[in-house]
Amino acid sequence: GNAACSARFSPAKTGAASARQEARARGPRDAVCALNTLQTNASALEQVRRERGNPQLQLQAMKAFLQRSGLEVEDLDCLNIIHVTGTKGKGSTCAFTEQILRNYGFRTGFYSSPHLVQVRERIRINGQPISKELFTKYFWQVYGRLDETKDAHGGTMPAYFRFLTILAFHVFLQEKVDLAVIEVGIGGAYDCTNIIRKPWVCGVSSLGIDHTSILGDTMEKIAWQKGGIFKPGVPAFTVKQPEGPMAVLMERAREIGCPLSVCPDLEEYQVEAHPLHLGLAGQHQHSNASLALQLSQSWLQRQRLPCTLLGSDDLVSCDPHSGVKDTEWPGRTQTLFHGPITYYLDGAHTTRSMLACVRWFREAAAQQEHAAGVPAVRVLLFNATGERDCAALLKILVPCYFDFAVFCPNITEAMASSSADQQNFNVTLEGVLTRCLDNQNSWKNLTGQEVEPSSGLLIPGSLPLVAGQRRTETLVFPCILSALRWITQGRDPVLDGPGQSSAPIPASVVAKAEPLREAAAIHVLITGSLHLVGGVLKHLEPSTAA
Repeated sequence: GNAACSARFSPAKTGAASARQEARARGPRDAVCALNTLQTNASALEQVRRERGNPQLQLQAMKAFLQRSGLEVEDLDCLNIIHVTGTKGKGSTCAFTEQILRNYGFRTGFYSSPHLVQVRERIRINGQPISKELFTKYFWQVYGRLDETKDAHGGTMPAYFRFLTILAFHVFLQEKVDLAVIEVGIGGAYDCTNIIRKPWVCGVSSLGIDHTSILGDTMEKIAWQKGGIFKPGVPAFTVKQPEGPMAVLMERAREIGCPLSVCPDLEEYQVEAHPLHLGLAGQHQHSNASLALQLSQSWLQRQRLPCTLLGSDDLVSCDPHSGVKDTEWPGRTQTLFHGPITYYLDGAHTTRSMLACVRWFREAAAQQEHAAGVPAVRVLLFNATGERDCAALLKILVPCYFDFAVFCPNITEAMASSSADQQNFNVTLEGVLTRCLDNQNSWKNLTGQEVEPSSGLLIPGSLPLVAGQRRTETLVFPCILSALRWITQGRDPVLDGPGQSSAPIPASVVAKAEPLREAAAIHVLITGSLHLVGGVLKHLEPSTAA
């Protein structure tokens, strides 16, 4: 990184003495609980309402919060930033890029969203989530500074994502990273990460329809928003896009004065005539890897390092292709093998990403069945959040021929208070359970099954928390752990750990699981929401929640 720049930042600048005292007195759980208040506090909600009609206010407010935390936007120039947007694949692109440049020996920062299990995952140093100790230390420094200045600014505190973005900038400056890979939250033009003035290079991954209430309801409108991260004179790269959105991106680049290039197909990257091998599965990862290679090459060239990624002997000492091979990005086309049960996890939540997920799952599951020599019972575990068209996503999943379709909310277990990192105060229990029942009915309609009144009330007088139909193969559970325990039928010991609580399951629902108890193999696809995938990983890989 820029040593002259990073030397200007000291704990005294980024937090007050009282904040340091609080950091010593309070642990990481206290920090996460304080962070969660920023999801719902009245001033944050008022910010959203006030700025909705004037997006420029969002960036102005973000700059003001940054200044109150002790930084100026000019300070961010020192981070040598790679800024990436897109509808799907931007997180994977960032993961590839970070791994490539880390393999070159650079100290990397990586800011992404959402987190799967712990909020610390959003802020990474050298590919690893920052430690609980670092998170606690920097959290109270930044939170303390903002809290001390709020009375002079109408009592305002930044909302959840804004705060985490400011925190990430502080961490990367304090920890003196050589570069920071920054993933856009939503959109681009008015996203709070777009206070960055001078990134070293920008990238646009595959575009699609998502967050339409914020970004617009056509691909062209969304492309305009995404192109808002372009900066004058800063090189930018995009994967191949449909004709309309591509024309908008090109026009945006021309207006801003940004040189925009389209990435080649991955097959054009060769090392001694050998094809590339990617650490992330799925055909759709090819364009993400190609974009990452272009972003990495551009960044290295601006560092004045010799680097050619298109099959040349003039490479720097580290082969960039090992970076794409070594990349790991949990919750995206991820496979876990637990004895007779294979879990396929992918946080797809748009129609295009779900199409890619289905293609990956069908190929991977078929290969696994062929290798094992036995047929598997197939189970879908699904949930979706926000404004997503669940019926459209479920329609794409029908051709996978699942034996069971299981629905549950993104609640990790019956006592959700055990995981402060995964609490979302912006939804109600009744709302999320009603959505699960709607998804169950959508699945029945799509598969030609009769929709009947639900049975199996767990809590008298409330919504049916476990609903199973006698003549169908769809079920709704009140939490992720209940769903996983029913699917696995005691055959995955990791789900029977101490301290995990789930609702009791009626005998009529237990009886439906006979095929799961007898199956030689069970294949479970978990998809529809990264938050669902994160909740599942918390149970399947307990070390991630430690």
